[in-house]
Amino acid sequence: MPSTSQEAHLFNPDPAAYLPHRAPFLFLDRIISLDPGNSAVALVNRTGGTEGWPIYLCVEAMAQLGGIASATEEGGGGILAAIERAEFHGVPVEGDRLEVAVRVIKSFGPLSLVEGTVSADDRLVANATITLKIGRIS
Repeated sequence: MPSTSQEAHLFNPDPAAYLPHRAPFLFLDRIISLDPGNSAVALVNRTGGTEGWPIYLCVEAMAQLGGIASATEEGGGGILAAIERAEFHGVPVEGDRLEVAVRVIKSFGPLSLVEGTVSADDRLVANATITLKIGRIS
């Protein structure tokens, strides 16, 4: 008899396992959900003053997570190719726990169109639609 329960998808919660970025350029702290090719959610703990986290880095955080969500294997990653639209609704402040969420809209060849949001305590901070080139960077 086939099982009707869904198996949990195991993944590495460390963003560094998927991206070549390292501190201070890795803006994600922990991946909390990952559905490869479809979506992902990650956390960023804001420390330091607001001058240490310019609002436009929210787009880079979405791009980093979008690369993880779009890739099919650890280390796949990618690069930000275009920003179609980005809107900023506030500034993350020290002590905020940011939730970065992305959804892959469509993939065409090595390119992926991704929508993302960054929220702090259910307060929308930024949202964007971006295009990523997926694959190892040579």
